[in-house]
Amino acid sequence: MGIFSRRKDKKVENLSTSRNFFWGGTSSGVHVNEQTAMQSSAVYACILVISQAVASLPLHVYKYESIGSRMAPEHELYDLLHFEPNPDMSSFVFRQTLMMHLLLYGNAYAHIIRTAGGRIKAIYPLFPEKMTVNRAPNNEIYYTYWRSQDENLGGEKNGAVTLRREEVLHIPGLSFDGLVGYSPIAVAKNAIGIALATEEYGATFFANNANPGGVLEHPGALQNKDKIAEAWEAMFSGSKRRHGVAVLEEGMKYNPITVSPNEAQFLETRKYQLNDIARIFRVPPHMIGDLDKSSFSNIEMQSLEFVVYTLDPWVVRWEQAMQRALLLPSEKRDYFIKFNVNGLLRGDYKSRMEGYATGRQNGWLSANDIRELEDMDKIPVEEGGDLFLVNGNMKRLTGAEGDG
Repeated sequence: MGIFSRRKDKKVENLSTSRNFFWGGTSSGVHVNEQTAMQSSAVYACILVISQAVASLPLHVYKYESIGSRMAPEHELYDLLHFEPNPDMSSFVFRQTLMMHLLLYGNAYAHIIRTAGGRIKAIYPLFPEKMTVNRAPNNEIYYTYWRSQDENLGGEKNGAVTLRREEVLHIPGLSFDGLVGYSPIAVAKNAIGIALATEEYGATFFANNANPGGVLEHPGALQNKDKIAEAWEAMFSGSKRRHGVAVLEEGMKYNPITVSPNEAQFLETRKYQLNDIARIFRVPPHMIGDLDKSSFSNIEMQSLEFVVYTLDPWVVRWEQAMQRALLLPSEKRDYFIKFNVNGLLRGDYKSRMEGYATGRQNGWLSANDIRELEDMDKIPVEEGGDLFLVNGNMKRLTGAEGDG
């Protein structure tokens, strides 16, 4: 099968998430989808924080050894995952793109290009909104990708193309069936809709010279009320027409409506929605600019919790999906793919040094173990870099009993 092979018409079961169930209007009256959700500063910040964190983690292929494991740079996947998955993008850009898809759509897809021998030579991201997941009559899962003009390769026509399961790296998010994830944006559309509605209200409020409006009062009856209102709007509405001088005739008066944003709880609503969206993505509020409940004493712990409770579950999804899709069946007992989150879990410098000293003095860390954790060059073996030492005043328990 080629890069994009023609789909054969057959009766199949469509497993893709039903978008019609989620998408549409919200209680706030604002239409929410993946594109409009990104207009919310809180949503944008949460997606940026998580996607950049996952993209910046070291990603390596490891090989099992008799006494543990080691990095396996000789494996062809090592360079693809760590440096350049395809000729068009770096590993960072590739992973950030897929992570953004995962956070917005609930699924991330990538097309795996293999050689005739089954080896992988490139991996390309695919747009989630163009992908459907199906189950064939023989119970096999396959993917249908709806290609557009800008993805037209080799002169083929646009339209649906079929990809076998081994041709797709699929990372699903939270799911009811375990096969296709649900979009966090769709599930939380009302919370995001309120955030967008408050931002729209704030923009309109300030565009109107920070004035909610007013009433033109006339002592008599008016025949052309609509024209007077339109003329007033044209002359005095908008931030560019502020501080204009109004000339009122025939006893007409202007009575402003004074409802401040505070009275409408505008600021409180915006702050609550920021925390609500941070809760959806499990991002500590201080990481997206809300420092109200953060201090020097708790911000480090919140950052560690972000790694453990937010990043780590996403990382495990990535690792297991890549193991299933990228490693050959014959390789899965010998190799594994892993992100390195140790750098994010390290404490401050003083705490790290105290921990290293404890490990060094009690014989379970060598000098090279510590230097590797601190990204320092190793000491040559002949100079004692791999020696394990203990304090000279320590004895075996059996020896201490004999002395007594």
